Amino acid sequence: MTAPTKPPHRDADTTPLPTPIADGTPLHSPVIDWFDEHARDLPWRRPDAGPWGVMVSEFMLQQTPVGRVLPVYEQWLARWPRPADLAAAPSGEAVRAWGRLGYPRRALRLHGAAVAITERHGGDVPTDHTQLLALPGIGEYTAAAVASFAYGQRHAVLDTNVRRVFARAVTGVQYPPNATTAAERKLARALLPDDEPVAARWAAASMELGALVCTARNETCHRCPIAGLCAWRLAGKPEHEGPARRGQTYAGTDRQVRGKLLAVLREAHTPVPQAALDSVWHEPVQRARALDGLVSDGLVEPLPGGLYRLPHS
Repeated sequence: MTAPTKPPHRDADTTPLPTPIADGTPLHSPVIDWFDEHARDLPWRRPDAGPWGVMVSEFMLQQTPVGRVLPVYEQWLARWPRPADLAAAPSGEAVRAWGRLGYPRRALRLHGAAVAITERHGGDVPTDHTQLLALPGIGEYTAAAVASFAYGQRHAVLDTNVRRVFARAVTGVQYPPNATTAAERKLARALLPDDEPVAARWAAASMELGALVCTARNETCHRCPIAGLCAWRLAGKPEHEGPARRGQTYAGTDRQVRGKLLAVLREAHTPVPQAALDSVWHEPVQRARALDGLVSDGLVEPLPGGLYRLPHS
């Protein structure tokens, strides 16, 4: 099988799929069989995790490696085993428990989702994809992931790992676009198995393949169950020709300063004076900008007398 190294421009909604793999049938069994043998034993994949455990994992795993998530996930579920337990706690406690996972607004969004689940759905994570999508802080990916992984439904679950597998195996390019496109969504729907339980297994298996084998760098094609079908490999692994892909910087950024400020507030169980926050970063303008951003995002609550604390809402 051959594939073009530079797929021609195509309309996302009206043109055929870009390679001879018109559906995922040749891919399903090899990838799922590989997953059955090589899948990691992760707590959110176990039956006792339940839909809430799946949802918590999906929030935590966004832009964060599994190794960093595992201890925080275990502590979180031990403290808040149901959405109602988290909803009853102040949102600042969610931020505190989030620790150093990064992107702490996810903690506020997860807290908001728990409140909505408690108020609208009797404390049970809804099974309906539309109702999941209506929860605060939940986008298309998370709604599809929870519906698929928690309830075994048939949805296209497109994270970075899955998008990379599809880009290489089907489209014949090294990397997917920076943001998910309509063409990728169309392709993912076309690749879905018709059978609902198989589709849910396929979603998890293709994601694991991207995480463990078809990685962003140093992919291990000799371990890949679909290497013989991969359009990118068969085309000679052409180099990425789009915009340069740069890793995210952290040192010296506002994000680093925000993290340092939040670390002080997480450790304190009483309001913190301005002087304690001033001591964490030498540059006053950047420090003030980072603190203002935290307040604006609802992650920090200013109090009279120049004091600050995590939100108590």
